Parts: sequence; structure tokens; C-alpha cells
Amino acid sequence: MSMLAATLAVAAPLILADEKSFLHLPDGYEFRFQHVSRTDHETGWPFSVDKGLIACVWGLGQRLTYFYEDVGSGSDAEVQETPRFIVLSVNPLDVMFGSIGGSSLIAKHPTLEERIKLVGPFVAMAQRLCDQPQGTHVGPGEL
Repeated sequence: MSMLAATLAVAAPLILADEKSFLHLPDGYEFRFQHVSRTDHETGWPFSVDKGLIACVWGLGQRLTYFYEDVGSGSDAEVQETPRFIVLSVNPLDVMFGSIGGSSLIAKHPTLEERIKLVGPFVAMAQRLCDQPQGTHVGPGEL
């Protein structure tokens, strides 16, 4: 066995095990979640629903952040809807194309710039959420 092959045989499992690796594909346990909800008389709420989940997971070597609508709590038999979600990002391409399926979750804003300004704090919160251990559920106001 050559030195290069031996090095790869030892290093490959360590590299692939790292959740921040470009080759890492996350599973459901690795997501971190935080419940968020609109308060009375809140201005600047960027979503069309009043409550949901901010989620973050490491994938493709970067933090991937999402907003999921809250479809209710209870047993699996009671919750029959699959929640809609959008990509949370300040990148205009992500905002425009990364959320096509759940675009109705974003409140209507006159300009893309305004939408990005309103979503920005939620992106920062979701990215801080990624610094928590895998599988974390953070309560409201903890980040």
C-alpha cells in the first residue's frame, strides 16, 4: 500500500464524519430548531404566517438556514399537513429561486431589497443556531 493510499484510508473517515465537510449530507437529527412567532403590533415581520420554526443545518460545507411554517402540534395522526418552508438567505438568488415552492410564506414587500432587510435578522439568528449541538431545540428568545 502506498503512502498516499494509507493516508487517504485513515483520513477519509475523519473528513467525511465532519459535519462541516463539503461532502457531508445531513440527516434529520442534525437540524437545530428555534420556535419564533410574531408579537402583537410587530412591524417588520417578514413571513405571511404568525409562527414557525427557524432551522439550521450544516451541509455542503456551509450553514443552510430555513423557515418552516408551524402546522400544529400533537400526535402524528393529528398533523397531516407537510409544512411549507423557505430558504432564509440574504443572497438575492436564494431569496428569489431557493424558495419557489414556499414563496407564499414570505409576506409581500414592494422590493427585493426591503425583503432582504427584513429577513436578515432571522438569517443571523439561524446561523447562530448552527453553532449549537446537533438536534438542539432552542426556546424563544434564547439566541
